[in-house]
Amino acid sequence: MRILIVGAGDVGFQLGKRLSREQHDITIIDSNPDKVRRAAEQLDGLAIEGSGDSYRVLMQAGLRDADVVAAVTDNDDANLMACRLAKASGVEVTIARVRNAEFTAPDFPLTPEQLGADHIIHPEREAANAILRLLQETSATHVIDLEQGKIEVIGLILEPDSPLVGPSLAELGARYKRPPVQIVAVERNHETIIPKGSDRLYPGDLVFAVCAPEYAKEFFGLAGKHKKPRMNKIMILGGGMIARFIAEALAGMATIKIIEHDLARAERLAGCLPHALVIHGDGTDLDLLDAEDLDEMDAFVAVTGDDENNIIATLLALQHHVKRPIALVNRVAYLPILPKIGLNSVISKQMLTVNAVQQFIQHRQVAAIASLPGIEGQMIEYIAREGTRITQKPLRHVKFPRSAVIGAVLRNGRVLIPDGDTILQPGDRAVIFALPQAVPELDRLFS
Repeated sequence: MRILIVGAGDVGFQLGKRLSREQHDITIIDSNPDKVRRAAEQLDGLAIEGSGDSYRVLMQAGLRDADVVAAVTDNDDANLMACRLAKASGVEVTIARVRNAEFTAPDFPLTPEQLGADHIIHPEREAANAILRLLQETSATHVIDLEQGKIEVIGLILEPDSPLVGPSLAELGARYKRPPVQIVAVERNHETIIPKGSDRLYPGDLVFAVCAPEYAKEFFGLAGKHKKPRMNKIMILGGGMIARFIAEALAGMATIKIIEHDLARAERLAGCLPHALVIHGDGTDLDLLDAEDLDEMDAFVAVTGDDENNIIATLLALQHHVKRPIALVNRVAYLPILPKIGLNSVISKQMLTVNAVQQFIQHRQVAAIASLPGIEGQMIEYIAREGTRITQKPLRHVKFPRSAVIGAVLRNGRVLIPDGDTILQPGDRAVIFALPQAVPELDRLFS
C-alpha cells in the first residue's frame, strides 16, 4: 500500500517506522530539515522537505498515486488542508490528527468528511480514555478494551506469592479447569516472551492476558490480586485538555484536585470545572504536594507537557504510597526503561495516536490495534473474511507465525478461547498478540 505521511515528528516517525516494517511503500513530508534527515536515514521510505499543506509539495511526494494520506503534524489546519487536497486528488483514505476538541464534538456543524478527513484522531481524548480505564481497573498496570468492552486485555505484575507462579501454563489450565482467559505475552528481564504450555511464570513477570470482562475480577483473584476500592481521591498534575477530559468524566464520582503552574490556565480551568479544586503551583514541589495531602490520594495522574516533570512527580507519588500513580510520557525512547524505575502505568499520547492511525489504514481486515508500553509487540484484532486462508482449516494445521498467538475469538458476541481444533469462521474477530516480524504473514492469512 502507498502511504503518504504528513509530519515527521514523533508520531509521523513512529508511524513510518511501523508501516515500513510492515512492507508498505511510505513517503514522509516535513518542513523541518532535521526531522527529514532523521526520517531519510532511519526509515525505509522517501523523505521530502516541504510544507505538508502545499499542493506542489504533495504532488512532488506522489499524492495522486497514494492509497492513504495520514496528516499527523502538530498543526490542525495544516493536517485538515492536506486531507482536503488529498480527497480532491482522489485519495481513498485520509486521516487527520486534530487537537481542537470542537472538531470532534457532537454538535460541531461540519462532519469529518466536510473537513476533508475520513477519520479524525484526537490524541488528548485517546489519552484521557486510556487513563480512565486504568483508574477503573486498579490492580492492573495496563487495561485495553476491545470490541466496545466485550474483550479486555489486562497487564499485571506477579508477586512472589501469586498462585500463578511455579506451575507450567498447561498445569495451571488443568488446575483451574481451563478458564476463559489466555496469557498471550510475558515481559521478563526486558525481553518479550510469547509463552507456550510448558512455560512457567516467575515473580516480577509482567503478564498480559486476554479475557471476557466478566472474568477479569476472577482472573485478578487467580493471580493473587484483588480489586481495590474505586478511586475516591484523585490528584492531577497539569491543567491541559487531558486533565479536563478526565475531570469531566469523573464529575460527581471522585474528589478531584488539579495542580497547574500557569495562573491564567488555572483560572480558566477553575471556571469550567466547578466540581474540581484547581490549585496554582508547581506539581514537583514536595512541600506543595504534602500540603495538598498527596499521601491521602487514591490516584495521582501526571499529564503535563513535560515528560521529565511527569516522571519526577509520579515517582514522588510512589514514595508517598499512592495506590495508582499514572504518568503521561510522550518520548517513545523512555517507554522501555520506565518499568525499571517502578513506573508501570504509563500512557503515551504519541503511541496511542500511531495505533489509531494504523488501525484506520488497515481497516478492511483489522478492527483494532493497541501497543503495550515497554513491550515490543502489539495487540491486533483481525476480522476473518470469507475465503481467507485463516478460515480454511483448524488452527493446528494453519501455518501460523511462531511470534504470534491468538488470545481470544469473538463470535456472535461471545468470547471463545481457541485451541488447535478451532476453525475460524467468516465474521469472527481474532485478538492476536504479535511481535513485529509476524505482522506481514498475519496480514496475508487474514486478507
